[in-house]
Parts: sequence; structure tokens; C-alpha cells
Amino acid sequence: MSEYATRAEALSAVLDEEERARCRGFLRTVDRHRYRVAHVALRQLLGAYLEADPAQVRLTREPCPGCDGPHGRPAVAGAPPVPLHFSLSHAGDAVLMAFAGTPVGVDIEERPTPEVAAEVGRMLHGTERAELAALPPAARPAAVGRCWARKEAYLKGVGIGLGEEPSVTYVGTGAVPASVPGWTVMDVPAFPGYAAACATRTENAVR
Repeated sequence: MSEYATRAEALSAVLDEEERARCRGFLRTVDRHRYRVAHVALRQLLGAYLEADPAQVRLTREPCPGCDGPHGRPAVAGAPPVPLHFSLSHAGDAVLMAFAGTPVGVDIEERPTPEVAAEVGRMLHGTERAELAALPPAARPAAVGRCWARKEAYLKGVGIGLGEEPSVTYVGTGAVPASVPGWTVMDVPAFPGYAAACATRTENAVR
């Protein structure tokens, strides 16, 4: 991502005041660069899909389905000319975005260290914990990374984020994501050392 930092800075006028303030709030230069690159790219793509000036696209948050607070899925404010849902995730130097006609969530994660994988693994669904226990220790960090990316993508798509405990919804740690009622969860090819996933709501979803 760092190779795009200069270009994103030149285009930073497309960001709204809230995005600029958040960007300024990062203490590390690299974090400011990463945030700016991701959000400038998001606005450029939203503008292209909506056939609008990226700087004129107003963003908001839908109500959280868990508490009705103003921190649910990010959304385009008002009534866009076409139904457009989007999701953004970034980790390290990688950015992942998705755009769809139905609610969607994406997540990209750097592979955790063995220590972090062990800590995160204890928070997962019981079946996922059993799957991890059956793996050789060296394979567990990659499995935890896969599982966490799927889980985050699904929860971001729902709009509840980590308002739902990671132990609630089973998405699996294996090579293929588990089925989640009302949602299509899939792994996304990612750079070496990363795991990524996308979750899209289907018509029969209950939330």
C-alpha cells in the first residue's frame, strides 16, 4: 500500500472532514498513509459506481441491529441511484473492498503469531476450538487467521461487528468456510501471510 501514499495524498481533497480528522489522529506516519490510501480508493470507487464526484458522496452508518445505535454497516447517505452496499478492510499494507447490491462484509487479516493465535482461538466457537486442537501447532496460526477473517467479514456484513461474541457463529477453520444461514461466506485470495474473506447476504437472511 505504501507505494500509493503519494498519489493518495494528492487526492486527499475527496475525503470529508471526519475522514481527514481521523487520518490526522493516527500517531504513526505509516498509519496515516494506510488510512488515506484505503479511504481515497474507497471514495474513488464509490464515485465510479454512483457516477458521482467522489468528494460529494456522503457516508453514514446504518443502525446497529444489536442495539439500534448509529454504528452499524457503513452506507451511502440518502437515496443512491442504484442499490449499493460496500465494505472496507485493511491490515498491514493490504486493502480489501467489496461492492454489492445486497449487504456485504469483507475482512483481511495478517497471519497471527502462535501466541496471538492461541489467545484468539480460546474465544472461538466450540467446534472451531475442537478443529484447532486437532491440528498440529504449526498449522494453527493460519487456521485461526482464516477463521477470524470469515467471522469478521460476516459480522461486518450483518452490521453488528464484535457486538456479537466470536463464539456464537460457526464459520469453520478448515480449507472451506462453513455454511452460515442467510449468508454466503467465501475465502478471498490474499497476499502471502494474509487471510481474507467476504460475506454476502442472501434473500432469506434473518438479519
